Amino acid sequence: MLDIRRRQFITLLGGTAAAWPLAARTQQRERMRRIGALMAYTANDPQAQIRDAAFLQVLRQLGWIAGQNVQIDSRWSGGNIDDTRRYAAELVALAPDVIFAPGSSALGPLLQVSRSVPIVFAIIVDPVGSGFVNNMARPGGNATGFTAFDYGIGAKWLEMLKEIAPNVTRAAVIRDATVAAGLGMWAAIQSVSPSVAIEVSPINMTDAGEIERAVAAFARAPNGSLIVTGSALTVIHRDHIIALAARYKLPAIYYEDFYVAAGGLISYGVDNVDQFRRAAGYVDRILKGEKPADLPVQAPTKYKLAINLKTAKALGLDISASALARADEVIE
Repeated sequence: MLDIRRRQFITLLGGTAAAWPLAARTQQRERMRRIGALMAYTANDPQAQIRDAAFLQVLRQLGWIAGQNVQIDSRWSGGNIDDTRRYAAELVALAPDVIFAPGSSALGPLLQVSRSVPIVFAIIVDPVGSGFVNNMARPGGNATGFTAFDYGIGAKWLEMLKEIAPNVTRAAVIRDATVAAGLGMWAAIQSVSPSVAIEVSPINMTDAGEIERAVAAFARAPNGSLIVTGSALTVIHRDHIIALAARYKLPAIYYEDFYVAAGGLISYGVDNVDQFRRAAGYVDRILKGEKPADLPVQAPTKYKLAINLKTAKALGLDISASALARADEVIE
């Protein structure tokens, strides 16, 4: 009887010892990973919350649960340059496994702080020309991600403005001059404006007061319009910009459809919420061992045209049947 118990004890002991490496490996696989997120928006902005929720949803679908196997450290700068730079340094100091950076205003400061911490970006215009990556197929550094569109879209915006509002001869380009995309997009629009007989002038954004004064001054002359280019600041000030366009009867084209849903006239661009979803997939791949240098920068494959007929009517514009036929979304 004693020998039987001794053999049972030895068997149990052996089984337990064999299980230790398995338990250790499981614990290692499930160790808490760390993601940083630098958002150049305000945390309570509804559109920013929609984008952030899309990012987190895909992470969950891929098995990354906040508080269980991943910790997410988010910083929201509200478009303030000094805060963005400070938060970039804070996130890098936390030594995360990867940082998510949507927009040039977030990516630029991060790359100034670190060229080693893996970074996944979204909604970036011309990452090669901006110096963020070496090339699209092989980024070569510590950053990769998804581009919003190229500067050539500026010509499309001008053409659409002329089609929707044939009397337009002037356009104010609202841009963030502190980021490379704001400067590059302005140059691209300016270069093609003579071909559609629209004179362009820039409006730089720092705060709501500056935007209002500049738009009011621009609207004193007739046949004006607005081109609203993409940036964190245009997201933050979108309601004010849409209201100014309505007040001064300025046909306006925007880079994303949520402006049209909020009362803007027309938009043509990519789905930036989808960019957040796709970025989560790259974050997952980096957490599983892949390197940003080996993940190609991906360009959008689909553009969306949205038109608000109620706004067109308020501006006295008749939208052509051909334009309506091309639209992906028409708001009555």
